[in-house]
Amino acid sequence: MANLETKYLGLTLKNPLIVASSGLTKTPQKIEDCEKAGAGAVVIKSIFEEVLTQDASKIEQSIEAHPEAYDYLLSELELQYGFDEYVDLIKAAKDKVSIPVIASINCTSEHYWPEFAAKIEEAGADALELNVFSVIASRRKDSAEVENMYYNIIKKVKAHTKLPVAMKIGSNFTSLPNLVYNLENRGLDGLVLFNRFTEPDIDINNLDLKTTFTFSRKTDYHQILRWAAILFGETKIDLSTTTGIHTWESAVKLLLAGATTVQLASVLYEKGVEEIHSFNERIEKWMEQHKLNSIEEFRGRLSFKKSHSPQTYLRSQFLDKLRNIE
Repeated sequence: MANLETKYLGLTLKNPLIVASSGLTKTPQKIEDCEKAGAGAVVIKSIFEEVLTQDASKIEQSIEAHPEAYDYLLSELELQYGFDEYVDLIKAAKDKVSIPVIASINCTSEHYWPEFAAKIEEAGADALELNVFSVIASRRKDSAEVENMYYNIIKKVKAHTKLPVAMKIGSNFTSLPNLVYNLENRGLDGLVLFNRFTEPDIDINNLDLKTTFTFSRKTDYHQILRWAAILFGETKIDLSTTTGIHTWESAVKLLLAGATTVQLASVLYEKGVEEIHSFNERIEKWMEQHKLNSIEEFRGRLSFKKSHSPQTYLRSQFLDKLRNIE
């Protein structure tokens, strides 16, 4: 029988399938359901998402100041109302399940998260995932300043906790390999590729702004496939992949490219957490068909460094595809 066991953030997972930070992991019962369905680990719903259930809009409307002031007040709200509940959730989850429980902090500032990280460690979490993203609207802030924010966050968090730390990021960086190199040098243990964000929209009937968020599509995994393959072998950081993983085949492809784990959310919303069992079963059968005994035997086999045609990962134009269509 094929062995699906893998290592992620220094933790032993019975398989590489992780339930991503979402409403699927927001209560102890839901986390237990994930374990029963066969998940290798869970990432608890982000603490920043929890604070958004408070009436933050009133805070925003009550100040006429720089955006950093809003971040400050939002963090204060978290300290007063949201964190105790999050700590209790971690403790309750650890009492219910034996799989690793990874806490998640949605970072908008580098000031309060180190303190949160220390308390999350005390609560018993097995690891920590930092969800970092900032929309830059000022022409005065260059790319180096933006990247320094990421470096400062990981440096400060690692100084306050012994937990293994992963960072979940977006894909819009000038040089992702260089960013990863610098994050690794500052102690980062894992990288989650890539985050999906709410996007702006316009209500043309009410002449107002709104936000929108949709489930990922089956083809969305191609971008993370490229970057998992390029980064594999360039860094010792564990690579967790998420977005667009709707089939067991796409999960296998990402492992072949070099991913350490794959995180699922959209497919579980659409088909139920029981789909985790189906993924594991089909991956195991595929491994047996190819006479593979463990994940490590094939992880990264088709990465940029190991593939016989690595240039495929660098090609970004579509001339050949257009010729095929024509």
